[in-house]
Amino acid sequence: MKETRQHEVQTFNHGEIIFNEGESSSEMFVVRTGKIEISKSVGGHSMRLAILDRGSFFGEMSLLEGLPRSATAHAIGDVSLLVLRPGSLLLQIRRDPTFAFELLQQLSGRIRDLDEKLVFKLATAEFGNRLARSAFMMGAGAEFKSANGTADAPVAP
Repeated sequence: MKETRQHEVQTFNHGEIIFNEGESSSEMFVVRTGKIEISKSVGGHSMRLAILDRGSFFGEMSLLEGLPRSATAHAIGDVSLLVLRPGSLLLQIRRDPTFAFELLQQLSGRIRDLDEKLVFKLATAEFGNRLARSAFMMGAGAEFKSANGTADAPVAP
């Protein structure tokens, strides 16, 4: 992603937190150098969502929606970030419409990745459900087997 000279640049050292999940802020960041880890707290444990490198952006959800941060971002190695605030994002899009297209391409790629992960999780869960039903039915069928190994027919009242 291209940047213009008037944008603020912030630097972070390895391990420094850029923002924490739940914080209220409205900046979006573009990685100039280094890498960023995005993680979310799930059941008291940190779960890595993504590793972002040069040209990637993050923080757009809080900037666009005005909601608290949905994840934590921290620096992996020394990092330089371009900071975009709501007004500067609109200015950047007006000055360089390809910037908006690049944002949309990255967002589309993220949605595609999430779709694939969701389909895999759903397919895995469905397979697990089928396996559990099969095991249950096999166990239930075994209860109706007689001592000589034949299935007992249900008795009508």
